[in-house]
Amino acid sequence: MDDLPAAEALRKAAAATRRLARRCTRESWALDLLTALSCLALMALDVPGLAADDNSLNGLMATLVLTAGAATLMLRRVAPWVPFLVALVLLGWLHELTLAQFALYSLARYRGRAAGAAGVVAYVAFAYVMFTLPGWPVRRGDTLGEFFSLVVPIGALAAGVGVAANRQDLVRALQAQRAETQALQAVQQERARIARDVHDFVGRELTLLSVRSQVLARRAGDTPWADGFDELSETARSAHRMLNEIIVRRGVEGTPTPGLAALPELAEASARAGSPVDLHVDDAAYRLSPLRQAAVHRVVRECLTNAAKHAPGERVEVRVRVAAGRLLVRVGNPLPTGGSGPLPTAPVSAGTGTAGMAERVLAVGGTFSAGARGGAYVVEADLPSGELA
Repeated sequence: MDDLPAAEALRKAAAATRRLARRCTRESWALDLLTALSCLALMALDVPGLAADDNSLNGLMATLVLTAGAATLMLRRVAPWVPFLVALVLLGWLHELTLAQFALYSLARYRGRAAGAAGVVAYVAFAYVMFTLPGWPVRRGDTLGEFFSLVVPIGALAAGVGVAANRQDLVRALQAQRAETQALQAVQQERARIARDVHDFVGRELTLLSVRSQVLARRAGDTPWADGFDELSETARSAHRMLNEIIVRRGVEGTPTPGLAALPELAEASARAGSPVDLHVDDAAYRLSPLRQAAVHRVVRECLTNAAKHAPGERVEVRVRVAAGRLLVRVGNPLPTGGSGPLPTAPVSAGTGTAGMAERVLAVGGTFSAGARGGAYVVEADLPSGELA
């Protein structure tokens, strides 16, 4: 029994350590500090030899000098030439090669292939000059062949790894930029669909208003109300013309987005694809405006598509209800477990569809959220219900 509190404390400590490690890996300064400490730890192994053979420094002074040199690695992202030049100083003074490896890697990673190649050439040339001068320690290479076999691989390998890391950084940056561009395109496309729906739904109502006003004007005959009905009809036609001129982003052709009546069809299609759907829609929701119904249809359709793609075979629960003047939409499905393994931490929907759903909901004054919760992926939208028909 006494072991249980200790085991629980160890588990909490391990979890806290993992959280701290994940947090540190996201901070560039923490990685730079870890790099500097690693370099210092490796150089500390040479302190006894430095104090004994290479110079007149004692152990404490050699440690301080190496610490100052390793500290320059904190500048490796913004000024990688600084640790590189310091590494050359330590190479010529203390015959220390370790910092040069870290400096060449940093130079190649954060300044590219050309800078890495130039750094390797400068490093080898400087080291060769130091080798030709008196005082080069025998254990660092007695003959020229031994010297080059020691110095050249260190510089070339460090710079090569740095160039590879630089390429990976560029690839990740391009991927992030592409994802951002796709998200922006999805938002623009959704705005075009919203504009099309506004034009079709509102334009239809304006047309009906104009026609009914004309009918009322004829029924009014010679009464004083006839001119008012004619003016109302002309106002409706003018508003329709203005709507046609303002909505210029109708690049997405086709019929308006369906409403709630089309949700059962979506549920049937999802079930045929292997993802059964539990659909619950309040009767009051069918009295919503066409724009709000279109927003709900857009959210549900994208959620079912994502569920079929990322969580095939899992049951999807769709709830649409109206309460206290709000339209509440909730779509959830269990996250795939991958057999007996742990639940994935990545969201089920990580593409541009989420941006499109959010834009559709925000366009009608609502709020939108999506993410993993307790082993399920949940999408929620909260919109003002407006006036019910």
